[in-house]
Amino acid sequence: MAIETSSATERRTGRGTGPGTVLLAIFLGLLLGVGALALFVREATYGIWNQVATKVTGRALSIDTSQPTVVDRIQKLSRLETVTYTMDKTVEGDRTNAILPDFLVGDKLLLNVHGQAIAGVDLGQLKPWDVQVNGKTAHVHLPPAQIFVTALDDSKTRVFSRATGFFVQADPNLESEVREKAQEQLTASAQQAGILGTARANAASTVTKLLLSLGFDQVTVD
Repeated sequence: MAIETSSATERRTGRGTGPGTVLLAIFLGLLLGVGALALFVREATYGIWNQVATKVTGRALSIDTSQPTVVDRIQKLSRLETVTYTMDKTVEGDRTNAILPDFLVGDKLLLNVHGQAIAGVDLGQLKPWDVQVNGKTAHVHLPPAQIFVTALDDSKTRVFSRATGFFVQADPNLESEVREKAQEQLTASAQQAGILGTARANAASTVTKLLLSLGFDQVTVD
């Protein structure tokens, strides 16, 4: 029976790590490295990673900043809701008689109201001439800010009290009229609080950030 020496075993094992295997490992490593670099360069298009990719590859980031493209990108923001105003208050509605006292013919309702007004800028109204592009400089004239919706939250809006005179029935339309009145007060209160100015300022900030991300150096929005 043949006995294999340890030196023979070492020589036989060493055949698996010859020059061919080493070259194959190096080739696979390079292949994986190139693939990882290509993926990084493709995905790194913003911020510091874009700067790193630019220095590594010597590439120049190319983004279409022509006027029609800029208009299209802004319009895609559509109805840009930028601010929400919330109101909590008690609104009163009543039916009175000029001659008889309320405890006989009056009808009074107090409504605890919770509502919201949402405002912003409808960028779908932006016209091509509202955007001026000159090289890396852009100027945008925004459409006017507007209140998109005012709505009462039914889950938080309740009748606080109702007082009806001895000789009359409760008016079934009084509550709906008080709700209407509350909605009008919500709109007026939001406007007095400056909701439209805030909505416009926030929209201008959003559009400015969008254009800077497209590669513009100077952006003015009015």
